[in-house]
Amino acid sequence: MKSMKNKIIFPIIAAIPLFISGCATPVEYQRPGGPPVVSTGINIQDYTTAANDAVNDLLNSGALDKVSNPPAVLFVSHIVNNTGQQIDTDLLTQKITRALNQSGKAVTTSTDPAAKGYSEESAFMNDQQNQRLPDFTLSGKIIETIDRAGNTSLITYTFQLSLNDTKTAYQVWEGDKEIGKVSRQSSVGF
Repeated sequence: MKSMKNKIIFPIIAAIPLFISGCATPVEYQRPGGPPVVSTGINIQDYTTAANDAVNDLLNSGALDKVSNPPAVLFVSHIVNNTGQQIDTDLLTQKITRALNQSGKAVTTSTDPAAKGYSEESAFMNDQQNQRLPDFTLSGKIIETIDRAGNTSLITYTFQLSLNDTKTAYQVWEGDKEIGKVSRQSSVGF
């Protein structure tokens, strides 16, 4: 009886690594040469790449230089998540606001309720007009598209951003960054 159990259990145990490795899904960036990828989802590398590209494009556009009283005051509005993932868009906006604040070409307004309250109280106590209103708002969207062909999937994340002039309501700059990831499903497995 013991010999019979070993004959059944041993092949099953030996086959488990084959099934597990057969289910592994290798993932790579659509444009090779980037850092290693461990997930088809959005990761910190993607946020960093999208934020850096957006900030460089925005600063090079000259849109922030057109204010009469530099640096430009910027309010970061809502970034819409149009992906199938639950993501924290603050990971993107914080990288953007930090870089813009450090550039000296813009300052961003705080979304902290305590900071806003103290600013309003200070203005009231000093009989001054409230703080300077934003010159621009920054809004955006993160979009996910998935294309499949056979056992290969291309997942593309598009980070779209728009800078809007608060005086005219004109969109004065827009940028986007696409990050593509290729996933190949194994034909062996579950």
